[in-house]
Amino acid sequence: MPSSRIRRAWLSAAAAAALAFTGLAGPATAKDLPPDVPGSWIQEPRATEGAPSAFGAPSAFGARAAAVPGGPASPGDFTLSPGEMNAETTQRVARLASVLPESGVQDLLAAANRPIEPGCSRDPFAAAPDPAVKYCLKDDDSVSREWVPQGFTGVSDAKDNELWGAAGKIQLFASYDGWDPGRENDPNPAAGDCTAAELEANDACNQKGVRITFVQSRNNPATGSPEIKYRHVLLGWTYVNSADHVSFDGLHAAEYPIQKGVHAGGIVWYGNYLYVADTRGGLRVFDMRFIMDLDPDGDPATHDRMGTDADGVKTTADVEDKTKVGRHDNVWYSFGYRYVMPQVAAWKFKATQSNPKGSFACVSTGAPKASYISLDRSTGPDRLIMGEYCRPESGYPSTGRIASYPVAALEQRSADVTAQGWANYLPLANGGAQGAAAYNGTLYVNESKGTDEPGNLWRYLWSDGRLVQDGQAVKTARGAEDLYVERGTGRLWSLSEHRPGSEDDCRANPGPGDPEGADFCQRVLYAHELSWLDSQP
Repeated sequence: MPSSRIRRAWLSAAAAAALAFTGLAGPATAKDLPPDVPGSWIQEPRATEGAPSAFGAPSAFGARAAAVPGGPASPGDFTLSPGEMNAETTQRVARLASVLPESGVQDLLAAANRPIEPGCSRDPFAAAPDPAVKYCLKDDDSVSREWVPQGFTGVSDAKDNELWGAAGKIQLFASYDGWDPGRENDPNPAAGDCTAAELEANDACNQKGVRITFVQSRNNPATGSPEIKYRHVLLGWTYVNSADHVSFDGLHAAEYPIQKGVHAGGIVWYGNYLYVADTRGGLRVFDMRFIMDLDPDGDPATHDRMGTDADGVKTTADVEDKTKVGRHDNVWYSFGYRYVMPQVAAWKFKATQSNPKGSFACVSTGAPKASYISLDRSTGPDRLIMGEYCRPESGYPSTGRIASYPVAALEQRSADVTAQGWANYLPLANGGAQGAAAYNGTLYVNESKGTDEPGNLWRYLWSDGRLVQDGQAVKTARGAEDLYVERGTGRLWSLSEHRPGSEDDCRANPGPGDPEGADFCQRVLYAHELSWLDSQP
């Protein structure tokens, strides 16, 4: 007999049909979801999916582009179109903001509740050169099986003067929920959530999507002593439920039927907006002016009063219960997070998305993958860099493409935004780019080498439309991810993604002081000096 499943939200058949008709997205898990309304699960961006083809679709750049490492690719393939639901999403976010109190970035930073240990013993570099700066997260974040860090940005991207109001020295990183015990073995994963027993055993059973972590180095306001603190913020997707209440869910990707996560392999904070890479879709957009605070008094036990929706019914919030999200019986939940940041818009790839699913192979033309993004403020106008993580294989020779957009153009959402007239295949023979950032004419690229050896940090220059290698690879952290340039300090930041596992991963080639690999597979945020990198052979 099937086990009873815990449902976090529900839709009547009529309401789900209405949502599908209007284009509204429904919640990530639903009760009595009509089988003929699959669209109610889907969030934006919604790329146009096509059948996989080894070389992709014919491109304006040429009938079939030759994927020559370092050579030119078609910038037209990177064109972004506004999300079809942007206007509706804006209305729903405004409605949510009328019910839930908001917090500014500086108030959120003041409430940062988790300490960072600088210069700690964790060492994902092993035999690679030590970075100039290394931050260690709290133990549960450093080894978390659930949350895997990926994207990286900061206030140096956000503002030309590197200050958010009076606040500086701010970094942000994104993590995706990569572990859902109980869900993987669900006999009906397209309809089921966690059983009561699974939730009691581990609240991680819920697919929570993506969270953004705000980090700040500062002086303690009470003691004046230096400290580094951080705070997690859940990203959300708004919808209207069958009771005509606005609600929200965690992020999940449009290409999956239910609650499969967005990878968030790259993020860029520019002005008020936070751009999050959606691998097959394009970009998701969030707004620093819409950060919801479900625990304004800072005491989780008080279950603070929230506002009312159109029906006038009073609501409260519960940030102690980590198993629910959104509005349930007039109570707001957020998987236990105090802060929630709802998606306000989306940009989708205009070209057909024909990259093979479940594979690291990439087509050579057609819509790319948004594997990582970064910002380049060293050129005019400021540009958002986007690139692909690819592993070439038979029939799919692409090493990954990279291009850029004028980032200010992404603030208007009424017309297509095209790439800036250039695109290249990365010169990596075996692919594997996890992040890329450009500064003063040099393109820096992190290449992952798995859990058993340090990664490579490559430097490239543009020459006659090609990317050419500049010096040898600089060894860097195992599991090196996205890249972020902090202009004022002259540092190139990144973070490592791996954690100690129960298998052989993270145990090969350990450093002399760490024979069991317990340290070098724990996560850190770190930075290399750009001047040091540029001086390497």
